[in-house]
Amino acid sequence: MKICFDSMEWKREMRSRNGKRKVKIMEQNIENTQSIAEPMSRQKKVAAINDLTGYGRCALTVSLPVISHMKLQCCPVPTSILSNHTGYPEYYFDDYTDRLPEYLAMWKKLKLSFDGIMSGFLGSAEQIGMVESFIKIFRKEHTIVVVDPVMGDHGSISSVYTEEMCLLMRRLVSLADIVTPNLTEGCRLTDVPYRDHGWTRKELLRMAEHLTDYGPQKVVITGIPQGEFIANFMYEKDREPGMIRTHRVFEERCGTGDLFASIITADAVNGVEFEQSVRKACRFIKKCMIKTAEMHIEPKNGVCFEEILHLL
Repeated sequence: MKICFDSMEWKREMRSRNGKRKVKIMEQNIENTQSIAEPMSRQKKVAAINDLTGYGRCALTVSLPVISHMKLQCCPVPTSILSNHTGYPEYYFDDYTDRLPEYLAMWKKLKLSFDGIMSGFLGSAEQIGMVESFIKIFRKEHTIVVVDPVMGDHGSISSVYTEEMCLLMRRLVSLADIVTPNLTEGCRLTDVPYRDHGWTRKELLRMAEHLTDYGPQKVVITGIPQGEFIANFMYEKDREPGMIRTHRVFEERCGTGDLFASIITADAVNGVEFEQSVRKACRFIKKCMIKTAEMHIEPKNGVCFEEILHLL
């Protein structure tokens, strides 16, 4: 097939009968290309705000592969860079707070929009304020915001969390559609004394309703101890609450909260029912724990979700 680059030659060619046929074919090819490209241009995107930890499977190193596997583009916003998580005796840490304004200003300049925004651990009042601003700038009518208010566990709030930060986190929660606190965080956000046993459905419902009073429509309170079980309490405004209990499987591991929040976020953006999503996340994490134990992975290295990611 002859390819014409000279404009006059191209015009002569187009005047011929064969040329007319070629124009028609070219137009059809362009239409076909557009029909293929359009769905790709509408691929949904999630902005994931968390630290980037090189080793230990937590935060963005969990969210990136999980959200991507669930057929969404995951766009990371690194709040800090760590060589490995802080559960190890030593680690390299680079606070990214001072770089975030320029990073996010470029996204604003590019006029990016997101179908989902999720936030994880935030290490300062300034970072919480930046995430609040990010949500207000990038949130569109269709955007789903998920806040995982990472502040502590087992009845203790992280040493970095001041009273000011706890109050700011409550304000950040008010901007969320879905919030995923563990029991410790739920207690702190609602000013309820923590205890590690004896929680009734009525008490958990009251806590969940209190959290939705701040603004979110959906709440799941995770990590509720119930003897040999761990329970997750889910509540959606104007719907019956639910409780999911699973047997404790081996020792606790880092990154399971990030894994849980990533699945909930991706499912919400993909239009999956909330209860169905929570049940799926619980089942998947349990399978990850079992697989990790089978492979004799050290506890500090999180859960090897990669081995069974295809089950999501």
